[in-house]
Amino acid sequence: MEVPETVGIIAGNGVYPRLLVEAARRAGVKKIVATAFTGETDERLAGMVDEIHWMRVGQLGKLISSFRNAGVASAIMAGQIAPKNLFDLRPDWKTLLLLARLKRRNAESIFAAIGDELGGAGITLLPATSFLEDCLAPTGLIAGRKLTPREEDDVAFGFEIAGEISRLDIGQTVVIKNGTVLAVEGFEGTNEAIKRGGSLGGKHSIMIKVAKPNQDMRFDVPVVGVTTIEVATEAHLRVIAIEAGRTLLLEKEALVAAAARANISIVAR
Repeated sequence: MEVPETVGIIAGNGVYPRLLVEAARRAGVKKIVATAFTGETDERLAGMVDEIHWMRVGQLGKLISSFRNAGVASAIMAGQIAPKNLFDLRPDWKTLLLLARLKRRNAESIFAAIGDELGGAGITLLPATSFLEDCLAPTGLIAGRKLTPREEDDVAFGFEIAGEISRLDIGQTVVIKNGTVLAVEGFEGTNEAIKRGGSLGGKHSIMIKVAKPNQDMRFDVPVVGVTTIEVATEAHLRVIAIEAGRTLLLEKEALVAAAARANISIVAR
């Protein structure tokens, strides 16, 4: 990929936007313009970018005008928006028109429509993994001890179930124990699904997170970070299984160290 001189970042919550800024700088991006969301985006991002424009979730018109005025022709979505804030939308007219055209309102349909709106304004939405290709999970055991045959069976079963729920746009994460599905991710998100599965299964449950069969790599790419390990530790999970080449591992060294301390194995297939 040719490195753009200017890049826009649509910054959600968590560490992902900050890691993306650092990676983009290393790649040679000269100007970074961030659109940030009140109550979501880490305020420390302001000190890392050349411009930052704060707005409420749902202000698509302001997002597009901020990028156009700053000369942004390439943008990247980084970080999530808390589900509760998606129910507290205060949409501008552009967002209202976008939502009115959608028969189904899920992450994929909404983000794809936003991508189309950006494209119509001359702004190309780049893959969410841009500049972070080194953070994509490699195949094999990433952290912890080798899985037992029972755990291997649960991972294989979990990949089948997670593949089906992601195909149906329900979620991308399941929690399994001894051949039983304990939790299926819905609108609440991965962390809440982990907590629910852990509370039902007790110790040594297994989490499986996959990409969608036809994953649009511009948005909603599976991500595992230190926060994931913290939640999994509280839920007493034993294994985290992810999809190699399609899952971002954020702060990999810290992630592996946290998993080792918690006796959690991370495996990618």
